[in-house]
Amino acid sequence: MKSSLRIQSALGLLFRPCAVSAPVTVPGLNAHARWAHKLPLIPKPTPFVPDVPTFLTLIGRDLKQHADKFPTWEALFTLTTDQLRELGVEPPRTRRYLLRWRQRFREGKFGVGGELKHVENGVAYLKIHEKEISPTKTLRKVVNVPANKNPEELVKSKPYLAKGFKVKGVSAIVGSYALPVTKGVAKVTITEGMWEDKRGHKVDGGERRRAEVRFKRGVAERKALREKMGFY
Repeated sequence: MKSSLRIQSALGLLFRPCAVSAPVTVPGLNAHARWAHKLPLIPKPTPFVPDVPTFLTLIGRDLKQHADKFPTWEALFTLTTDQLRELGVEPPRTRRYLLRWRQRFREGKFGVGGELKHVENGVAYLKIHEKEISPTKTLRKVVNVPANKNPEELVKSKPYLAKGFKVKGVSAIVGSYALPVTKGVAKVTITEGMWEDKRGHKVDGGERRRAEVRFKRGVAERKALREKMGFY
C-alpha cells in the first residue's frame, strides 16, 4: 500500500504542471557532456596535406624530425602540450608554434597551395583556363588540374580555381613557389618550410634583455672612452 502511494506521489510530481521548470542536474551526465565538449576537433587531411610528415615539413622549424613521434593523424591533433614535452618536442617555443599551426589548420587557414585539390606525389599542376568574354576580350584564370588533363576537359566538373596565383601577360603563371614547366603550365611542389612563420631578428638581445644589453654596452663604451682619454 505504501509503495503504491509513493509511486502515485512520484508520478504526480513528474506530471504536475509548473510555470518555471528548474534545471535538472545530473552530475555524471554533465561531467560527460563537459568532457565531450572539450574533445579537440580533428580536421580531415587534404590532398595537399595528406599525412603527418607533410604537415610538419610544410610548417618548417625542423619539425619534420619529430614525425615518427606521431603514429597517426589523430595523434597529431590531440596530443597536449605536456604530452608533446614528454615526447621530446623541444624547446617550448617549438611546441607553441606547432599548437598554433594545428589550430590554424582546424580553422582552414592554410599556407601556399593548401587549398589545391589535384595533387600527386607532392606536386600540383597549374594551368591557364581561358574563357572568351567577347571577340576582343578573353578572361584568363589559373586553375589546378591533374597533370595529364587540360582545363577544357574539366568544364563539366569546373576546374578548381587556384587561389594565390595569377596570370601575367598571356601565358605566364606567377605566385609563391610556382615554377614554370612549359608555356601556360606551372607546378607547385611541397617544400620544407613553405608555410613557416619566419622569426624576426633579435635586436640587442630581444625585448626582455634589451635594456640590460644596452646598459652594459654603454658602460663598456664609457670605460673605453675614459681609458682613451688617459683617466686610467
